[in-house]
Amino acid sequence: MNRTTLLVAAFALFAQPVPAQQEEAYDYWRPQREMIRYGQQAVLMCNGLFTGERSLEQVYAQELAFLPAPVGSPSGGDYAVDWDRRAVAIGAAGGTPTMRAAYREGIGCIVLSPDQTFEDIADLPELRMPPPPGDAATVAWPDGDLVEDWSLPSGVDAAALEAASDWAFDRESPEQVTLSLMVVHDGKILHERYAPGVEMTTKTRTWSTAKSIAVTLIGMMVDEGRLSLDEPLGFDWLPEARSPETDPRDRITLRHVLNMSSGLESIDNGGLEYATGSGLSYWAGASSVNGALSRALFREPGTYWDYENYDTLLGVYALKRALGDDRAYLEFPRRRLFDRIGMRNTLPSVDRFGDFILSSQVYTNARDLARFGLLYLNGGVWNGERLISEEWIDFVRTPAPATAAIGNQYGGQWWLVPDGRDDVPTDAYSTAGNRGQYVVVVPSHDLVIVRRGLDYGRQGFDRWDLTREVLKAFGRVSDADDAR
Repeated sequence: MNRTTLLVAAFALFAQPVPAQQEEAYDYWRPQREMIRYGQQAVLMCNGLFTGERSLEQVYAQELAFLPAPVGSPSGGDYAVDWDRRAVAIGAAGGTPTMRAAYREGIGCIVLSPDQTFEDIADLPELRMPPPPGDAATVAWPDGDLVEDWSLPSGVDAAALEAASDWAFDRESPEQVTLSLMVVHDGKILHERYAPGVEMTTKTRTWSTAKSIAVTLIGMMVDEGRLSLDEPLGFDWLPEARSPETDPRDRITLRHVLNMSSGLESIDNGGLEYATGSGLSYWAGASSVNGALSRALFREPGTYWDYENYDTLLGVYALKRALGDDRAYLEFPRRRLFDRIGMRNTLPSVDRFGDFILSSQVYTNARDLARFGLLYLNGGVWNGERLISEEWIDFVRTPAPATAAIGNQYGGQWWLVPDGRDDVPTDAYSTAGNRGQYVVVVPSHDLVIVRRGLDYGRQGFDRWDLTREVLKAFGRVSDADDAR
């Protein structure tokens, strides 16, 4: 081969197309997503059937409507319902692990780990406490459910109130499904409406409205001086550091986690909520505490707002440590809050290790949430007894510093009216849960609004729009109207 031929061959070699840059497009989390999908259906079916006491047809039509591909149908499929054990199993042998959830007294449904079976149900936590004294049907609202006077006060426009109700129920989007609506003014129920198949006692999942319940319980311990907002949490973080005293996570305070500004690694965002992170404890039987303690510090605490379930769960873990007793911890929500204000229909669930999942897993009805809103409307006082301090209410209503650049729309586990919104009173604040769970408190108008939904798909129900529509019945909508 002569020199010219070699040069031609060399040029031909270099002229070959360069392989395209590789992309990491494969979903390595897919097996875990499938496991979590099965576990999610197990929890939602179990609670729908045995906590909410809804039919299998109702559960498939609404509770499971937002799942991308529910297993089976009301007529059958790769699932089993054990009516005696009050438990559900999703899946069949081979492939994705079968996931199971079981109802437990006083708690609701608990998801088991993939290697557990119905034979392990007896070892799951439960809470057996006598009900509060009296019969709710004969006790006057708000401590009970007896309502004898449904008349509207003078000055309330009945037609406008009905129009607001229709606005909530008759949605242009078929993906927005309102189950119940309550309007409470000056402590009195002015409007209460339920969708077909839903009753006053029907319990559904609060999703992240549970976070506002969690911060209330935590606040009680802060009020007593047993927790502090601005002292380091003092946890034994995971994984264990060789020099725990130099772990930078020791700078994180209770205020940071309640403001969703811990600075810890974001896990539930970026498409991973149903693949890892808190999804493993919500739907797959992993420890909610171990998961919360296992995140790395990415930013200076208090400087960046990042909505994370695990931040709430760190606050709940601080509550457990302050109480120092497993039994006292399980009984705490009922003894200190629910039983005191008549929330008889509310079940806060735990993971299989006995730790509350108060970032999402609470089942309740509209009236109990209205009572919860009234506690805040009344400045933390119920029947003359102070349950939470005014200072704590001020904290949950104060914008988290890290939200200043994004509208000041979040406080301490409560949502605030965002900057620039001038069609509702700026003193309003709200719980917010997936699928449309809202408790809106409007102090300037002595008003509590509760909307429960089972929205699916893109969802998008706007609680501030609802607040605006309800306030039309009072002839006032915003602070600007009051100033005129």
